[in-house]
Amino acid sequence: MMGEGWCRSMQHFYDVIIIGAGAVGCALARELSRYELSVAVLEKDGDVAGETTGRNSAVVHAGFNNRPDSLMASLCVEGNEGFGQLCAELDVPFRETGKLVLGYSAEDIETLEHLLAQGRENGCRDLKIVRGEELRELLAEHELTGLQCPEAALWSPHTGITNPFLYCVALAENAHENGVDVFLDTEVTGIEAVPENSLKVSEAGRFCLQTRDGKKLRCRYLINCAGLQADRIARMAGAGGYQIYPCRGEYFILDKYELSMPVYPAPPKKAGGLGVHLTPTIEGNIIIGPSAQYLTEHDPAVREDYACTRPVMDKLMEEACQLMPQIGEMQPIGNYSGIRPKLSPPEKGGYSDFVIRAEKEVPGLIDVIGIESPGLTASVPIARKICRMIDEAERAKAGPAEEQSAADSGLRLKPDFHSTRQGILRFREQSPEKQAELIRQDPDYGEIICRCQKITKREIRQAIENPLGARSVSAIKYRAWATTGRCNGGYCLPRITEMMTREYGMKPEEIRYRNGASRMFTGWVK
Repeated sequence: MMGEGWCRSMQHFYDVIIIGAGAVGCALARELSRYELSVAVLEKDGDVAGETTGRNSAVVHAGFNNRPDSLMASLCVEGNEGFGQLCAELDVPFRETGKLVLGYSAEDIETLEHLLAQGRENGCRDLKIVRGEELRELLAEHELTGLQCPEAALWSPHTGITNPFLYCVALAENAHENGVDVFLDTEVTGIEAVPENSLKVSEAGRFCLQTRDGKKLRCRYLINCAGLQADRIARMAGAGGYQIYPCRGEYFILDKYELSMPVYPAPPKKAGGLGVHLTPTIEGNIIIGPSAQYLTEHDPAVREDYACTRPVMDKLMEEACQLMPQIGEMQPIGNYSGIRPKLSPPEKGGYSDFVIRAEKEVPGLIDVIGIESPGLTASVPIARKICRMIDEAERAKAGPAEEQSAADSGLRLKPDFHSTRQGILRFREQSPEKQAELIRQDPDYGEIICRCQKITKREIRQAIENPLGARSVSAIKYRAWATTGRCNGGYCLPRITEMMTREYGMKPEEIRYRNGASRMFTGWVK
């Protein structure tokens, strides 16, 4: 714990500080930017969506996988219903594809019946189990005749897919436009919770934070959205009792192939996930995965061990072929892994509910812990719930309702909140006439930097000049989608490097893939 003298030398004060810039942290930043509050987001990575959010299946779930009366269920259903409208406001790609959960055995079909009943209780719309001729017609309608035909399937028409990177980028950029400060490469190393009765009116910050790069920040409310490190941040702030059990899921990425919707097996009981499934991406690739492997907790670095392993990769392909045999004929172009911040230990498996809690022992601290799937879908409802908690705390501070004036009765909306955001225009998606017009307006649209994805120099420039100030290769990749084609950056990466050095003044040694520990170049050769 830092001493009182350190706390008195604060350089920055905020009403609210959010630790973590995944889906929930970014959604919360945007929701809080609606109000007359000073807000900051601290993210230890070099960009948003660097961990769990950016390493999942990018599925917008309907809400039938979660236990009734749980936060997971109610917030997922709420998030699903508003997701399309939110993406339209923020210029984020989203497609309501539908989803099939396949049953091949009597046990599988029993699972499907359970999911159907659970989903209906949760309020999921239009779920049904299809069999026989109805199932065959559905598969033909959605060009899924290549599937190993199941005995029955659960049909969820309102499941969708999105791009989780652009989702977080859009939320954070819109929050930033509305006044939120976003600090990247800013890891919290110390938190002091100061008793309110020891604070002067002019120093009304309950929390004093120190970061690895020397920032000193103070806030009235501290929101712990730290994902894989949320239990550690909670302990650092003075709240114990939480334990994250990291569970790694590995994925294959296949080249572009027509798959109209996510296809899942009936989920295995007590597993850490929903089973190996096939999922189309917004960009047209297929994702195979994820596996579910709990990691040991002997070393803190294990929580960020994103290795992909040969035995698991082989198993992924084997299980994918059981769903769609022709998958075995396709060539993977990449792989990756993500780690779920589970609250269920290995011996229990399955899912524990989200924790969204105002800590009574540490006034002003709100812990948001165990946000695994469907955290992406539920992120905005989670954020709204936290806003209500802050509003209630502010009202309680103001005294009994009958004694409050309109000016001091909770959070106040900004009159000038901007709800929309415009992303990078995708040149490849425009008509030939529009492309010609764009090139006339800006010749950079006429130079292709990424050949596989047909990304222009203008798009790369916009990605480099992003409002959040992220300058890594991955920041450019996830905004413009360069380096994601079948050549894995072999063509475009040298051109992007040339732009960053010649046009933006960066030294090659300064260019990094994601953060300070991932430098792209270490020295010169002849």
